[in-house]
Amino acid sequence: MTTVNAERFAGLRVGEQLPDREYKPDNVQLMLYNAALWNGHRIHFDEPYAKNVEGYPGLVIAGPMLGDWLHQCVEEWLGEDGHIFSIDYSNRVATYIGDVLTAGGEIAALRPEAREVEIDVYIKNQSGDVVTPGKVVVRFAGNG
Repeated sequence: MTTVNAERFAGLRVGEQLPDREYKPDNVQLMLYNAALWNGHRIHFDEPYAKNVEGYPGLVIAGPMLGDWLHQCVEEWLGEDGHIFSIDYSNRVATYIGDVLTAGGEIAALRPEAREVEIDVYIKNQSGDVVTPGKVVVRFAGNG
């Protein structure tokens, strides 16, 4: 591990919070994201269908988008010091256009022998409810 990476890793503590990232998705962002994934489910772009046929209160944010936001939150915190080794998350509550969503996390475990940090991550809605919990393991760069 480089000296800079080793010093940063040594300074980490269980319970340390990652900086939050706030998201206010709009119709265009949702449409472009789903188009890139070739996800044609109408609940993501056809509001009358989402409301009148499926019974949602509005356009539904795509689950993979929430996972990408968790990834971005950790990647921004980690910077060039390492890489994401694994990510696991579960979308538990639907989210909609108009919601204000916050991605964040907290260091849950440190594994010095592997230069790994386990992070409990989340997406919260504007009410503070965790809609997408998860776990990310990052590995700091270095030898071995």
